[in-house]
Amino acid sequence: MQQIDYKEYIEVNSEIRFGKPVIKGTRITVYDVLHWLASGLTHEEIIADFPQLTEHALLACLSYAANKERVIKVA
Repeated sequence: MQQIDYKEYIEVNSEIRFGKPVIKGTRITVYDVLHWLASGLTHEEIIADFPQLTEHALLACLSYAANKERVIKVA
């Protein structure tokens, strides 16, 4: 399975949510999505509550987090 290219779905704009990464075209942050998933919400529940999101956008948030974890440098 190929990982989704999160850059297609996520943007950082200093004018939106203080420059936090958000789903393109929304004010929903990657953190929001990750928090909902960690709280046990399913993809279907999140999309039902926020119909502007797609399955690919949710997977892009996970891909973004995975990439960020991969590049973190430990002292």
